[in-house]
Amino acid sequence: MKLPYTHVDAFASRPFTGNQAAVMPLDEWLDDATLLAIAEENNFAETAFLVKDDTGEADWELRWFTPTEEVRLCGHATLASGHVMLGRDGGEAVSFRTRQSGILEVRKLGEVYELALPAIRTEQGEWPEAAALLGGSPTECWRNPHGYDLFLYPDEDSIHTLEPDLRGLAKLGNNLFVCTAPGRDTDVVSRVFVPGGGVDEDPVTGAAHATLTPFWAERLSRESFTAYQASRRGGHVGCRLEGDRAILSGQCVTVVEGSFYLPSAG
Repeated sequence: MKLPYTHVDAFASRPFTGNQAAVMPLDEWLDDATLLAIAEENNFAETAFLVKDDTGEADWELRWFTPTEEVRLCGHATLASGHVMLGRDGGEAVSFRTRQSGILEVRKLGEVYELALPAIRTEQGEWPEAAALLGGSPTECWRNPHGYDLFLYPDEDSIHTLEPDLRGLAKLGNNLFVCTAPGRDTDVVSRVFVPGGGVDEDPVTGAAHATLTPFWAERLSRESFTAYQASRRGGHVGCRLEGDRAILSGQCVTVVEGSFYLPSAG
C-alpha cells in the first residue's frame, strides 16, 4: 500500500526551523496500531492523519500521533495540515473535525496561516516536584486538569539555560511542561518539554501557545502579543485571544513530498 506523505516545518519561514510534522491524508482509517507504527517510523513530534469528514461538520477528520501515543490536541501539525490541504485543494480556509478538541480551522492570509485553537486556561497551584526537575527558579506554577502545566520564570535567560531532568519528568506523566518568561525581542519566550509523551523537548508547540495566550493576554493587559519558542530549532508564533479561542499565526515550509509504503496484508 502506498500512502501520500508530506514533511512540513511548521511555524517556520525557512527549512530546518520550526517544528516538523508529517501530514498523511488517507482514503479511510487504518487500525490504530498501524497509525502508531507509522508515527513511530516517522519519529517526529507528531504525525497528522486525515480522512475526508463524512458528517458534514468539517472538511476533514484529523488525528495526531506522537511516536508513542495519540494526543488530544496538536497545533503545529494542524497548521501543517492546513498548509498541505490548502496547497493541494486551493481555497482560503480548511476545517478539521477532531475527536477531543472539536472543530479546528486554518486560514491562509498571504504567506501566513492562522489557526484557531481552544484557549487552554490554567489556575495557579503548586507542583514542587516538577519545578525541581525543570530546574532554575520558577516563581509561579499554573495548572490545567488535562496536563498543561505552565511554569513562570523571571527572565529570558532563565529559559535558555534550563537543563531539566527529562527522565524524572517522564515519570510524572505525559504532561506538557511549559516554561515561560518575558522576552527581549518578542513579548514572550518559552520552552516546552513532554518526555512522558515521547518528546523530550518540543521545538514549537501550538497547544503550549494555546495555554500561553490567555495567561499572557491577562498579564500584558492586551489581547495579542508576539512569542518565540526558544528550542534549538526555534519558531515564532503570533498569539491573539478571541473569546474562548487562541488564534495562532505562523508560516509553514514543505521540506519533503513522497510516498510511505506499507507491507501488503498477509
